[in-house]
Amino acid sequence: MLETPSPNYDGRPSGKSIEFLILHYTGMSSGAAALTRLCDPASKVSSHYLVEVDGTIFRLVADEHRAWHAGQSFWGGNYRLNDTSIGIEIVNPGHEFGLRPFADAQIKAVISLSQHLISTYSIPHAHVLAHSDIAPRRKRDPGEFFPWEFLAAEGVGLWPDAISNRRQGQRPSVIEAQRMLAKWGYSCPETGALDQDTLACISAFQRHYRQTQIDGVFDADCAERLGSLLAMRQTR
Repeated sequence: MLETPSPNYDGRPSGKSIEFLILHYTGMSSGAAALTRLCDPASKVSSHYLVEVDGTIFRLVADEHRAWHAGQSFWGGNYRLNDTSIGIEIVNPGHEFGLRPFADAQIKAVISLSQHLISTYSIPHAHVLAHSDIAPRRKRDPGEFFPWEFLAAEGVGLWPDAISNRRQGQRPSVIEAQRMLAKWGYSCPETGALDQDTLACISAFQRHYRQTQIDGVFDADCAERLGSLLAMRQTR
C-alpha cells in the first residue's frame, strides 16, 4: 500500500462511526489523472483509498477522518454518507470515457482491502454499497461491469440467492416497488407514481443486483431478488 496523502478531508462529526463501505469508479481518463484530482485541494474531492488497474492500493485519507467522496447521499435513513463511510475509488474510465470490465488484479486488491475494512469496523454486508445506490439520481458508478456477485462470494456485500421461475410472478405495483426499495435503503418516496426518483432507484438496483438487464422496470424478477436480499439482511 502506498501512502499518498490528500489534503481533502476533515473530522467525522461527534458520535459518528464507520458503518458503510462505498465503492466508486474514478470515471477519468487514467489512474494518474484521478490520483491528481483526489489530491488537489482545489477539487474538494477525495476518497480513503484508490485502487489502480494493476492492483496497487493508494491510501489517501486515514480511515478515522472523513473523506469527501459520497456528496449528497442517502441510505436507510442516513443522510451525508461521508460522515459514516469509507470510500474506495477504483480506476476505470467509467461511462463518460468508456466503461470497461475491471482487471482481475484490481478486483483481487479491492476484495482484500474490503475484507480488511469490513472485519476491522464490523461493517454489515448490507452496507457495502455502490455510489449509485446512495445517489441514484446523480451517479452510475461503479457500473454494470463491476463484479458484485463475485465480491459477495468472497464475503464483500450481499448477492440475491438463486431463485427459480423468477419471471413467472406478478409484477408489483409502483407503490409496492417503492416500499420494497425504500425498505432496502434507497431514497424512494411512496408516491404511487413512476417518477424520476423511482426510475433512478430501480435502475440503481438493477445496476447492482441485475446487471444483465437495466431497463428501469421493477418486474417480478426484481421483486424476488430484492425479497431475497431483505431476507438475507436479517441473518448476515
